[in-house]
Amino acid sequence: MNVFIQQLPALIGVVIGALGSYVAIVRGERVRFHREREARWEERRLTVYAEYARTLKKSVTLTYRVASHFGNDPHPHPLSPAEAAPLMAEATAEGDPTGESLLLLGSAHVVDKARVWVNALMEMQRFLREETRDPEAWHALMERQREARAGYYSAVRDDLALPPGNSAHWSAPQV
Repeated sequence: MNVFIQQLPALIGVVIGALGSYVAIVRGERVRFHREREARWEERRLTVYAEYARTLKKSVTLTYRVASHFGNDPHPHPLSPAEAAPLMAEATAEGDPTGESLLLLGSAHVVDKARVWVNALMEMQRFLREETRDPEAWHALMERQREARAGYYSAVRDDLALPPGNSAHWSAPQV
């Protein structure tokens, strides 16, 4: 019994060390799991955000082309409303699932900014459906859309903790 009592502190030290190692490993694995899961979700959100922007930008480009047909925009490839209709329908059909993904995975701030961008695009489309010929009014709509797009990109960067990016404001070369 005397030998057992002499060995008891060493035995207690081994048990405490084993428990400490177990707790440290479990805690480390839990932290790693949460970090990897967060990285996967951030990757998915980035994909959804980029895909949503791509589909919306496709519609924006089509509106520029139709506006050029009416003499409102300097886009070099005008497109009549009749020619644009099936392309717009296709762009809208592509945008619906990406919009749903955005609602599912996007932060509230990003979704709000996306809504502002969509509303600006819808105003541009309404302007064209009325076959308005007013380059100054069109320019104001374009600027509103560009600001809304920049707001969307800024919200995405904030949500994903990305560094500030380009303002997305390019001036077109004069021909």
